[in-house]
Amino acid sequence: MKMFLAGEWVDRPRMQDVGNPYDHSVIDNVPKAGPDDVERALAFAERGAAVMARMTAHERWRVLTRAATLMAERVDELGTLISSEEGKILAEGKGEVRRAVETMTASAEEAKRVHGETVPLDADPAGAGKLAFTLRVPCGVVVAIGPFNFPLNLLCHKVGPAIAGGNSVIIKPASDTPLSGLKLTEILLEAGVPPEGVQCLTGSGSEIGDPLVSDARVRKITFTGSREVGENICRMAGIKKVTMELGSNCPVIVMPDADLDKVAAAVAATGYANSGQVCISTQRVLADRRVYADFLGVLAPKVEALATGSQLDTATQVGPMIKESEAVRVEQWVNEAVGEGARLLAGGSRDGAVYAPTVVADVSRDMRIARDELFGPAVGVTPFESIDEAIALANDTVYGLSAGIFTENIGWAMRFAREVESGNLHVNWGPQWRADVMPYGGLKESGFGKEGPRYAIEEMTELKTVVFHL
Repeated sequence: MKMFLAGEWVDRPRMQDVGNPYDHSVIDNVPKAGPDDVERALAFAERGAAVMARMTAHERWRVLTRAATLMAERVDELGTLISSEEGKILAEGKGEVRRAVETMTASAEEAKRVHGETVPLDADPAGAGKLAFTLRVPCGVVVAIGPFNFPLNLLCHKVGPAIAGGNSVIIKPASDTPLSGLKLTEILLEAGVPPEGVQCLTGSGSEIGDPLVSDARVRKITFTGSREVGENICRMAGIKKVTMELGSNCPVIVMPDADLDKVAAAVAATGYANSGQVCISTQRVLADRRVYADFLGVLAPKVEALATGSQLDTATQVGPMIKESEAVRVEQWVNEAVGEGARLLAGGSRDGAVYAPTVVADVSRDMRIARDELFGPAVGVTPFESIDEAIALANDTVYGLSAGIFTENIGWAMRFAREVESGNLHVNWGPQWRADVMPYGGLKESGFGKEGPRYAIEEMTELKTVVFHL
């Protein structure tokens, strides 16, 4: 595929193959953009910001609604593309497209609600005879940097609100999964987004991402990815608005009154979807010692029953990771934990980029599998003695994106909600759940700023105050 730059679909002498992570077959290739392309994109986006700002709310609603309709008509095509380049199973690939339709629809609806409000200046001692109101205006140029694990929907969470807010946007898809971002660009143009309003640059993050985020013409950066890359972006960004959706190692607390079958089913669903490559995957399970052994006995068979293989085989439940080197890393972390005293209860084997769904018991808080972001299909289980210890273990991390608790005790549930340091908190489900109407984002080193179209539009617009001195 070509990339979309300054109103044109263009090739470049340097090209990059996009492969299927399961069998390494080449799906397509894309251009590798360079510094000259970045400069051209920024100059065009600056002019495009003026074009987008002139669009009415109704026009923005119309093009985003049309884009959602076009995606809904192409669920099978787009879902297969996502699965092919990313490695998630077909059901998950098509599910991602349906989520993207919802995200773009919500963005379209919110485009009608971008407005200011009156300010009661007469409440101020010096406010008599004055009238004030606010105006919400576009930021200007938005750079949207997407991750590989949800190459369509997480870009929609950035691009939809950017357009709804009246901005021009430069898309930088993940290098491993650029095809979904290019298809999104095609759809937006077909839906009627002005060519000045959207561009998509493919290539190396260090080669084109760094100059994009450091340029003063960019007024807003929205990024989803690793903590390390996010920290580097923040260093380079300078004085501009930034949203960071970074990593985590999400905990689930299992209290002694929990329904263990329900917990095990939820962990199997939220710990291994997309081969565990979800920032809100269940990674750590903290189980009350009174039910610890029973819980392990219920969880292990459910995880062992998950079928692995090619993501394009409808019988597969867990496909390959994004690349073999990532599966090797997960294998090393699990083996390291076992060498330090943990017990392997399920999985632990690797075939190329496919790492078997794995359960590791007796994980201590000092093991890397508990402290860092694993981002793979393995869950570590740790016992605790009391709700105080459970909360302390849940908080013993630099991350704070999402967490879950299973209990029927309202007191325990409320302590969890108040005291666990996480941006998203779920009672009687795992951490892997979000809806577009909710504010989504993390605490601590899991990032800052919120997604969800309503909240993202606030991040992608500026507030001006107008005062009439009557």
